[in-house]
Amino acid sequence: MFMALNTAQAHLRTGSWSRALKVASFLLASLLGGLVTEAAERGPVREYQVKAVFLYNFAQFVEWPAGAFESHSSPLVIGILGQDPFGAFLDQTIEGERANGRPLVVTRFRNVGEVQQGHILFVSGSEGGRAEQIAAALKGRSILTVCDWEGFARAGAMVRFMTERSRVRLRINLESAKAAGLNISSKLLRSAESVTLEKTSR
Repeated sequence: MFMALNTAQAHLRTGSWSRALKVASFLLASLLGGLVTEAAERGPVREYQVKAVFLYNFAQFVEWPAGAFESHSSPLVIGILGQDPFGAFLDQTIEGERANGRPLVVTRFRNVGEVQQGHILFVSGSEGGRAEQIAAALKGRSILTVCDWEGFARAGAMVRFMTERSRVRLRINLESAKAAGLNISSKLLRSAESVTLEKTSR
């Protein structure tokens, strides 16, 4: 187990992102905590590299209703709303990768009105004053909403990244995900150390 974890860390250090992603996917439920601990300790840039890997894994471990895609060959769209904290790294992370046979693409949106198509949407902290507006605009749509700030989490985000004690953790709002017709795999929920289930608090 520890050998596998060290292998994943080594690939992250050397830049072998494709292999690192496959290792991270395999280790997500029980081992990813150790991987993200090292990453978070190296500052914001490394932290968002880890979060990009999480976004990739969400594409693998979440099921969308058939109506969320135009056709069987339509891509799975990972969107970023607002200021992009990932730089080119998210694009590099998903390059050449697929989820359930679908290619992955990254799209950036300046405002929520531009979000016409998307399956995973990371809402940047730059949108801090528009949490309720964004939540209202996305209500009822089969989009996995992800953030790392409290305001949007309270407005109904499905996944929130939490950085605690040099570790990136997840809080998942199952109620919001189910209301949008999304099914989150038990493989993602299984890790009690990394995943906390919560209802939206207002």
